[in-house]
Amino acid sequence: MRELTPIDWRGWTTRFLLFTGKGGVGKTTIASAVAIALADAGKRVLLVSTDPASNLRDVFEMTTGEHPTPVPTVPRLEIMDIDPHQAADDYRARVINPYRGVLPEAEVAALAEKLAGACTVEVAAFDLFARLLATPAALGAHDHVVFDTAPTGHTLRLLSLPAAWSDYLRANPDATSCLGPLSGLHDDRPIYSAAVDALKDSATTTVVLVTRPERASLAVAATAATELSELGIAHHEVVVNGLLTRPTPGDAVADAYAAAQRRALDGVPLELAALGTSVVPLVAPDMVGVSALRRLVDGRADRPTSNGLSTRTSRSPIPALSDLIDEIETKERGAILVTGKGGVGKTTIACRIALELARRGHPVHLSTTDPAGHAAAIAEAPRTLTASAIDPEAATREYVERRISNAVKQGLEKAHLDLLGEDLRSPCSQEIAVFQAFHRLLGRARHEFLVIDTAPTGHTLLLLDTTGAYHRQSINAAGQPSGRVITPLMRLQDPEYSKVIIVTLPETTPVSEAADLQDDLRRAGIEPFGWVVNATLTDSGTTDPVLAARAQLEQAQLERIASLARRTWTLPWEPATAISS
Repeated sequence: MRELTPIDWRGWTTRFLLFTGKGGVGKTTIASAVAIALADAGKRVLLVSTDPASNLRDVFEMTTGEHPTPVPTVPRLEIMDIDPHQAADDYRARVINPYRGVLPEAEVAALAEKLAGACTVEVAAFDLFARLLATPAALGAHDHVVFDTAPTGHTLRLLSLPAAWSDYLRANPDATSCLGPLSGLHDDRPIYSAAVDALKDSATTTVVLVTRPERASLAVAATAATELSELGIAHHEVVVNGLLTRPTPGDAVADAYAAAQRRALDGVPLELAALGTSVVPLVAPDMVGVSALRRLVDGRADRPTSNGLSTRTSRSPIPALSDLIDEIETKERGAILVTGKGGVGKTTIACRIALELARRGHPVHLSTTDPAGHAAAIAEAPRTLTASAIDPEAATREYVERRISNAVKQGLEKAHLDLLGEDLRSPCSQEIAVFQAFHRLLGRARHEFLVIDTAPTGHTLLLLDTTGAYHRQSINAAGQPSGRVITPLMRLQDPEYSKVIIVTLPETTPVSEAADLQDDLRRAGIEPFGWVVNATLTDSGTTDPVLAARAQLEQAQLERIASLARRTWTLPWEPATAISS
C-alpha cells in the first residue's frame, strides 16, 4: 500500500477551501474539522455548506441558516447552511410560473419534470455558491472560506457556454434535458466568470477531493479531478477518510476490513496518484459536536472511550438476503431491478440474487453495467445462469451521437449545439441511454428471472414518459391502439412483473439518499419491493474496538430504515461486500 501521511488539519494556506466527493465519504466531517482547526489556530473562518444532504446543524448542535452564524464554543468561526433544495424550488418557480395559464397543462407538467432532477438542484445551488465565491467581502472579512461540497466539472462547463443564457428549450423543444432552460438563472454572467476565475487561481483556491479507501469512491474522486483539471482548476489535494489504521490482531473481520482497504489503495487511479494525499483514520464515535471534532483534530477520536463494546443487538433480527431470495422465488419468473446510489454495492447484491436463484434451478439472466462486476460469480455459475453486460460508455456515446445528429438536421445553431453537447454529458443522459438497452431486456422476464444491476430512477422514467418517446415508439412498432401497448414504465409499475430493490449502507448519507430515491420512484408510480442494507457490521462478531463502536452507530440508521422501507433485508460485511459499485 502506498505511504499516506496523516492530515495536517491546520496546514491549509489558500483562502478558499472546497471539499467535494461522493455522498457518504465524510465531506461535512472533514470540512468542519478543518474549519475548527483553523479557527483554533487564530484564523477567521466561514464554513458554508451547499450539500443537499447537509447536516451542519447536527454536527455543530446549533441552529444554522442562510446567514453567517457564530459558533459559541469556537471563537472566530461562523457557519452558514444554504438549502439547495429551496434554491432549486425558487429556480423552478422562476422558470415555470410564466408558462402557467399560457401553455397546456400537459406541457407545463413536462417542463416541471425536466426540472425535477438532481442536476437542477446542483445548478441552482451553484447560483448561490458563485455569489459567495465572487463577492466574499459581502460576508465579512475571513482568512478562510471553507465550502462543504464544491460544484462538479459538468456544472462549471455548462454555465460557461454562451447558449446557456438563451431560450434553449424553445430551440430544442423535444429535448429530455434534466437541466431545463438555464435562462431561469439570474443573468449575472460577470459573477459566474469571477467565480470560475477564483477557482482557477491556485494561490486562492484548493479543491479537496474527499474519498473513502474503496474502489468506487476513489473512481469518483479521479473523475472529479479530471473534469476540474480540464477546466484549468488544477490545485487539488486528496483526503482518504476512514482508514482502519490499527486493526485488532487476530480479529477476522478487522483483518479483512483493513486488507480490502489496502487493495483499493494499491489500485488508486492514475489521476489521483500524483496528487498530494493525506489520511484520516476510521474513528469510533459519531462526529457530532465541537468536542468530538476537536478529538478528531487532536488524533484522539480513533480511541474508543470504553471497552467491551459488542456488535450484538437485543432487537429482533432483520431478515437476511436469503429470505429476500425466498420471497422472489415464489413467483418463478419476473424482473428484479437493483438500484441505489453509487458505492453501496448494487453489483454485489444483484450477483448474489442471480447466482442463488440459478443454484436453486431457475433460469436466470443477469445484466449489469459493470462488465467486471460479475465475472467471479459467472465463473462458478450453474448452466441456468446467463449474463450480458451493457457498456454504459458505448450506450451513451450512441445516444449522444444520435441526439446531436438530429439537432444538426433541425438546423440548430452552433451555440445551441455546444450547450446540447454539454447537457448530454450529464449523469441523466447516461441513465437514459442505459435504460434504452434495459428496455430491450425487459421482455425476458416473462419467461425467466431477469436480474438487472442498476435500475432507472423515477426521474428518468418520468422524463421519458412526459416526452412520450417510448409510448409513441411502442405504438408505432406494434401498429396497435394505445390501449393495447405495454410500455416499460407500465411493466415497472406492475409488482407482479417487476420488483425494484433499493440498496443502501447503514450510514446517515446513504440512507438519506435511498429515501430520496424511493420518493423519486414513487413519483413515477413504482413502489419499491424493499431495501437491502449492505455491509452491516451489526452481529458480525468483531471484537475490534473501532469496528464494534461503528456497529453500535448503525443501530440508529437501522431503526430509521425500518420506518422508511416496506421490508428490509441485510447482508453482513465480509470481504466480498467490500467491492462496492
